[in-house]
Amino acid sequence: MRIDVLKSKVHRAVITEANLNYVGSLTLDEDLMDAANMIENEKIQVVNVNNGERIETYLLKGKRGSGVVCLNGPAARKGAEGDIVIIISYANMEFEAAKKFKPWLVFPKDGNKL
Repeated sequence: MRIDVLKSKVHRAVITEANLNYVGSLTLDEDLMDAANMIENEKIQVVNVNNGERIETYLLKGKRGSGVVCLNGPAARKGAEGDIVIIISYANMEFEAAKKFKPWLVFPKDGNKL
């Protein structure tokens, strides 16, 4: 049996920008992506702590060290600059392997810095 488990989480990052006039996705500082073991185009879930919205989208690399967390396209309607979000990705694996798996957890500091 295979199950989906938490692979990576960036916990309580702050939205720095919402760009409605973009194709779609979430742009994330490449430092945060690396720390969370996330890659460009990976499917993610974004949970907005401020308003309860939950969306699925994909990641785009943001400028390394910039602290950028930008909702793009339709996702920009689900949050605003200053909102706190949790960015989550999942992995599908065998049940027994999942029991031993340890996810990457990132807790950004002020300015979405490590």
